[in-house]
Amino acid sequence: VQLVESGGGLVQPGGSLRLSCAASGFTFSGYVMKWYRQAPGKERELVAVISSIYGTTDYADSVKGRFTISRDNAKNTVYLQMNSLKPEDTAVYYCNARRRGDVYWGQGTQVTVSS
Repeated sequence: VQLVESGGGLVQPGGSLRLSCAASGFTFSGYVMKWYRQAPGKERELVAVISSIYGTTDYADSVKGRFTISRDNAKNTVYLQMNSLKPEDTAVYYCNARRRGDVYWGQGTQVTVSS
């Protein structure tokens, strides 16, 4: 089982990034996919979630209207489009897959928002 995040980097405030998480080794379409983030000195927090079948989405209040989660089951990939980025969005972003008792994590990708 692997979850491999990519797309992180350094961006100026107000800019955009698109994170990707490529999955392998499990039946991707059957799993709820989530993005979490963890800033230095803070606990990991849930950012966005997308359901397995209908693609229903939900977001943390802090990112609503700015971030969009999506998935492509044919490519076994989940995305996080991040717009209007703020310095407080700086964190390591992690991909998570969950179905019943099975939980998988990626290694994380760093996002830094700074001028």
